[in-house]
Amino acid sequence: MDSAAIDRFEASRDRLASLAYRLLGSAADAEDAVQDTFLRWQAAERERVEVPEAWLTKVVTNLCLDRLRSAQARHERAAGAWLPEPLLEGDPMLGPADTFEQRESVSLAVLTLMERLSPVERAVYVLREAFSYPHAEIAGILDITESASQQHVHRARRRVAAERRGGDEVDPASARRVVEEFLAAATSGRTERLVAMLTDDVTAVSDGAGLARRLLRYKTRERVASYVRAGFKPTPAKRRLAGGSPALHIALVNGSPAVLAVVDDRIVGAVAFEVSDGKVASLRGIAAADRLARLNEGWRQHEPDAPVINAW
Repeated sequence: MDSAAIDRFEASRDRLASLAYRLLGSAADAEDAVQDTFLRWQAAERERVEVPEAWLTKVVTNLCLDRLRSAQARHERAAGAWLPEPLLEGDPMLGPADTFEQRESVSLAVLTLMERLSPVERAVYVLREAFSYPHAEIAGILDITESASQQHVHRARRRVAAERRGGDEVDPASARRVVEEFLAAATSGRTERLVAMLTDDVTAVSDGAGLARRLLRYKTRERVASYVRAGFKPTPAKRRLAGGSPALHIALVNGSPAVLAVVDDRIVGAVAFEVSDGKVASLRGIAAADRLARLNEGWRQHEPDAPVINAW
């Protein structure tokens, strides 16, 4: 392949990766989809491709749809052991973030909700909300009618809005202050302080430090507070599992504040928060190493703030 064709692809790489990540919720799978797209671009009769960007978008979108429809993917996601892969603020895979819709479409909350959409609904929602494609172009990418594209995005918006927690966008600085206060309460040993900082319909999800076969789910303020209190209580066993005594940092992950446990410049666990009306509405705890790989790549290139707790 000539250098001009490679340059043409590379100019679209970040956009393709951002699209694939939103569709799949996995950075590793998104990278695979982009690489497969490159191989198809390499083998294509490129002189017959009128608009390379449109061609590449169609290929990567349909590769992602094939993945979502595969038996393996359905099994993984239906088995109750799937959470979106978190990305550190500034990661190019997060893609466009100029509008509220674009930022929301890559939040862990909405990536999780999109699991309940059909693959085509998910693709239409992402192409429209995150990348502002007109319905005529979406129809061409997905080989559906323009009317069908409009219907799919209407259904997807309705389903996401019906189950979306919070609503309005939260200022990152304000959300960080809530998480700082929450972390202080979690490490104080006073469960009542935690309960007061949770919304009435709070939920928590954890992968069980990467050891559980299914996600652990908690509801009600009292149960979530007990889970958090136990989770943030340091023990020798937890330190052995982490490989040391972690420093706890607060950073933005997928646009929301998160507590990151870091040992020797390696993230060993992340708890992402969703904040609504000054309280914590949901938590997602992720410690499986394969779900933290891309987060760690970003962390090594990141100049972190001072830890809120130096040695947990």
